[in-house]
Amino acid sequence: MTLAAAAALLLASPCQDSDKQGSGPMVGNGVQHPSGLPIVGRHAEREAVGRLLDAVRDGLSGVLVLTGEPGIGKTRLLEYAADRAAELRVVRLTAAETETGLGYGALHRLLRPFLNGTGRLPGPQRAALDAAMGLAPGPPADRYLVGLATLTLLSEAAADQPLLFLLDDAQWLDRESAEALAFLARRLHADSLGLIIAVRDGLGDNGLFDALDMHPLTGLPDPEARVLLSSVARRVDADVAGRIVTGTGGNPLALLELADALAAEQLSGVAPLPDPLPVGRLLEGHFQRLVRALPAETATLLLLLAAAPSDDTGMMWRAAGRLGLSARAVQPAAAVGVLGRDMPPAFRHPLIRSTVYAAAEPGERRRVHAALAAACDPVRDADRRAWHRAEAAEGVDDGVADDLAAASERARARGGYSQQALFLSRAAEFTGDPEKRAERLLDAAQAHLMSGDAPAAGTALDLAGADLGGPVTRTRELRIRATAQMFQIAVADVPAMLMDAVTRLGTQDPRLTWELLREALHAALVAHDTARGTSLTEVAAAVVAARHDPDPVVRGRDLLMEGLARRVAMGYEHSAPVLRTAMDLLAGGGGIGDANSPFAVMVAMACDDLWDVEARRRVADRLAAADRAGGALYALSMSLLVQAHYELWDGRLKQAEVRYAEFDDIVADTGFPGGGDLNRIALFALTGREAELRAAVLRITEMRSMGHGVLRLLAQYALTLFELGRGHYGQAMTHARAVFDEDPPACGNLVLPLIVEAGVRTGDRDSADRALARLEERAPLAGTPWALGTLALGRALTADGDDAQKFYEESVELLGQGPLALELARTRLLFGEWLRRRKRRSDARKQLRAAYESFDAFGAVPYAERARIELLATGEKARRRTEETRFDLTPRERQVAAMAASGLTNGEIAARLFVTASTVEFHLNKVFRKLGITSRKQIPRAIGEPGPETGG
Repeated sequence: MTLAAAAALLLASPCQDSDKQGSGPMVGNGVQHPSGLPIVGRHAEREAVGRLLDAVRDGLSGVLVLTGEPGIGKTRLLEYAADRAAELRVVRLTAAETETGLGYGALHRLLRPFLNGTGRLPGPQRAALDAAMGLAPGPPADRYLVGLATLTLLSEAAADQPLLFLLDDAQWLDRESAEALAFLARRLHADSLGLIIAVRDGLGDNGLFDALDMHPLTGLPDPEARVLLSSVARRVDADVAGRIVTGTGGNPLALLELADALAAEQLSGVAPLPDPLPVGRLLEGHFQRLVRALPAETATLLLLLAAAPSDDTGMMWRAAGRLGLSARAVQPAAAVGVLGRDMPPAFRHPLIRSTVYAAAEPGERRRVHAALAAACDPVRDADRRAWHRAEAAEGVDDGVADDLAAASERARARGGYSQQALFLSRAAEFTGDPEKRAERLLDAAQAHLMSGDAPAAGTALDLAGADLGGPVTRTRELRIRATAQMFQIAVADVPAMLMDAVTRLGTQDPRLTWELLREALHAALVAHDTARGTSLTEVAAAVVAARHDPDPVVRGRDLLMEGLARRVAMGYEHSAPVLRTAMDLLAGGGGIGDANSPFAVMVAMACDDLWDVEARRRVADRLAAADRAGGALYALSMSLLVQAHYELWDGRLKQAEVRYAEFDDIVADTGFPGGGDLNRIALFALTGREAELRAAVLRITEMRSMGHGVLRLLAQYALTLFELGRGHYGQAMTHARAVFDEDPPACGNLVLPLIVEAGVRTGDRDSADRALARLEERAPLAGTPWALGTLALGRALTADGDDAQKFYEESVELLGQGPLALELARTRLLFGEWLRRRKRRSDARKQLRAAYESFDAFGAVPYAERARIELLATGEKARRRTEETRFDLTPRERQVAAMAASGLTNGEIAARLFVTASTVEFHLNKVFRKLGITSRKQIPRAIGEPGPETGG
């Protein structure tokens, strides 16, 4: 008979003190909980659970996060939810501290019953999930694509029967599983799927669940705590009950365990209570005393159970056999309530498991881990075997280190970067050679960075320290540090760090040198005048001077960076031809390579410097499509910002808001910094939302020390737009001068017509003339309709008589050739104002009416008001438009409607938006109801979007 079978027979036999031990079902993997006692109090939480269950039954979704100290009642509420989940399929998981480092381990356990449905997933999602679960070879899985695959897989399963997931001890989730589940939780909407998460206070979950519906649990109020105490078998004196309630803070588990630990005489008030009550470490101490009182064989078995994988009892029993443990060792632990009575054996409460492991002697822990390592299958459980060998080892052991390094490679192949970092860090601890140790720590730092943990990357680099040798290794260290700074949006020191790396590398690797220079230029363009230790001009000059072998795969990207460097170091006339070649190549579909998010920002700078909105649209759309297909959410977030700006230029302010809203969703999903209203400053300026604009500008000012100099100039540009809309030309000129003097590629050219306008209106002809001179020099070099139309506008503003009319008409004609509805409306406004001043009221009305109707339709409030006042001066009363029904749509509804209007199916929309098809259907139903339509064919006309026939 096997040990497992013997244990099953023993636990099936009658036990002493059975009235003290609940016999409820197992919750999750590894922990059992009593369900004999009724739940007391927690009315608000029980109502929240009831609402969630009702929503899931009705085809919607819901998420609850229960937080609190150990024993506060989180697990009991999970049991309550399970008991009331009639008609729902309930899936339970308890995370284990000993498996925190196993990347995607918890997710694999959770999804195991559903993995037969992966064949129905879209290709990229299936590939990502297969790689993460180790089911098939492939490139490292993108963690957010894994999250999307999890969402799709479970929503498909919920279509057959509504699902309820109960996740206990979520603080012990491995990082990759936690990120996937947090992504799932934030994207649930109408999927017949509920998720209740219990997480312990003080141990942290990296803030992944903070944006969800949080329910912090505190101690029970005095009356309810006394009711719970009265449910125990022994009588409790009223005064004693009051002291216990006060001393435990109403913690339910502490109440019950203390009542169980105290003698009957103490509970009845005959004997005195300990003073003070042992509450500080009450639960841990109580459980430790219970374990210490057990036979040695039982205590060893409990430690083995705490250290073993909770989903592989076979491994645990094999290890038990190696340790010479009898199956009868289970019975004493079950008798005193440390273990439950069901099979497989499991701890009665999660806290007992962690207490047993933490309290064990180090030598005993090593002995148990050695047995587990020996019990692991060397092929199927190679990673666990490596980990248990490490836990069993002492001192330098290169064999253990090599096993951990091999495990780290398998983790990387699955996209488990935090697991890779953990394995590498442990491998370094056992590595004898200092240089090899440092290299492993360097690899660990890179893996930490890939997982999004910049502080941990810094710690690993610090540990590598003086053992790093050679210029290539030192260069890599600096590059990782610089990338970590960029991830934390602290840019000021990054250019100097990367330039230092270039110096250290010397001539050893020209291609790497070019990559470092390219990254330094990106950082310097963002930092602008706030860079420390070097300057934008110095970095740009180094890029221009660099010589590298051209790579056709990334030729467009390299040319674009060279062009931007020439713009800073040599002037516009030297940069424009290079930028034009680069953009032609990129817009034609070539030369990007594997460019990521910073490249989208550089594309935006180049296109604005060339006045090329068409290229901006084509390249940004291409980047966004690739980002969506690959699940590259950070890259997508940057592409969305670039797309939002071209929507602004075309007067599609509502569509720009849709892009910003999706950007915010991604920031919330990923935890990436840099979100918030500072990205909307141009939108706020155009829509006249002054309070929000000035608050965003203030935040940008406060971020200056972090190295975001270009944001300050973009803020000045936005303020210029805002003040011109209100007709405050002097204030507009004050803001615009700062941009003109710095002349950044990001907005240095875009501000020129605004300066000409403000200068003419304020009588500052010198500023107007200097801005026009720069336009005369640059616009012909750019050669786009936007550039030439802007030049014509500048000439019109400064010309007299018939020449002005000719230039205005030329500007209107040129700007009308591209998606520049906002700029066209501004030109019509200025043309109409000029015509009115020349007493040509009829002609003025035509231009002013067109401008007013455009601005009013866009939602550009300041400019619409300015046009309305000018129109009134011609004798025509402007009719205020009634807000159209389509603007009642939320940003997400409008986005879904626009995609449906373009001919995409629900499944295709879901894949692009990282939601489920049922959620898309839910939003479309609301769109139909709000717009009063009954067919997808009616959507384009209802929302003013082109249909599929016109290429929308």
